Order: sequence, then structure tokens, then C-alpha cells
Amino acid sequence: MKTGAAGIALVEEFESCRLTAYRDGNGIWTIGWGHTGGVNEGDTITQEQADAWLADDLGTAESAVSRLIAASLNQNQFDALVSFTYNVGSGRLQGSTLRRVLNAEDYEGAAQQFLVWDIVAGHVSPGLQRRRQKEKTLFETAVAEPQLIDPNDSDRPGDKVKGQTTEHAQPARLEDEGQSGG
Repeated sequence: MKTGAAGIALVEEFESCRLTAYRDGNGIWTIGWGHTGGVNEGDTITQEQADAWLADDLGTAESAVSRLIAASLNQNQFDALVSFTYNVGSGRLQGSTLRRVLNAEDYEGAAQQFLVWDIVAGHVSPGLQRRRQKEKTLFETAVAEPQLIDPNDSDRPGDKVKGQTTEHAQPARLEDEGQSGG
């Protein structure tokens, strides 16, 4: 699974993009969209490099979520977990109660665990509180079912579903029938 638009927007909202290296709240040298690998004081990058590192770092977070989470996920749940992992790292996801609870398929309990991760340098961070609340909200948001298209509607010829009539149309399922949790 790849991060969707909602997940990318969430990461970008809270990481923001800085083209000159800075120390984050934990004192770690950071640049671009929260990139920390190999960053030193005085480093500068282009917007293109920042965007490329964002894509790479999202890929790393996606791989970690896919590897560490055994429970079935919808797109919003995956996106929330990628944002979380992008921020805290795969090692913290791996050792987290969030992971343990989610892999036990306790989706409500897992959603609550996002809110635990709001400390920077020993203090509650209002910025992390906002981020975790948004991640929790995204995790709990159901993915909308696709709209059924009337193949006889001449106003939308490009949207017709081949071979489907309105009398026998069934909504496509994005998740298994028994999926719950959020």
C-alpha cells in the first residue's frame, strides 16, 4: 500500500519544509520535510531535493508499517500510521503499545494510543498533541464507498462502469466484510 493524499498532506502540514538545516525539538539536525539522515549544521537543499527525500522517507515509513502491522488496514488507517512512523521512526513503532494493540485487532484501542505520543524533550508538545489528534482522527475515518454510476446517465459518459447496470449494481468493497475498527 502507498500513502494516499490525506497521509501526504498530514505529513506536510506538520513537518513543513525548510531548505536550511535546523535542530528539531529533540536537537536533531533536520532539513526539508523532516528529513534527518546525514544532515549537518549549515546544510542547504533545493525544493526538488526536499520533495525527493519526502518521497524516499515516506517509502521507508510505508515499508515499516507494512512489515510491522499484521492487522488489516484501510487507506486512512495506513496513512495515519505512516504519518506517525514518519515522525517517530520505525523502531518506536516496532516497540509500541500502538502496534501491539493494533495487531490484536483492537482498532479503538490503537486509535487511543496515538494520543500517548506527545512528548518532546521530556515535555508535552502542543504541536505533537495536534498532530496525534489529527492522526487519530484520520485513523478513525472510514474510507468512502465508491459512488455507483448510472450507465444510462448521458451527462457522465466517461464515468460509466463497464458491464454494470443500475438494477443489479452492487457497491464495490474496499475492505473485507468483517473489517471494523474505525
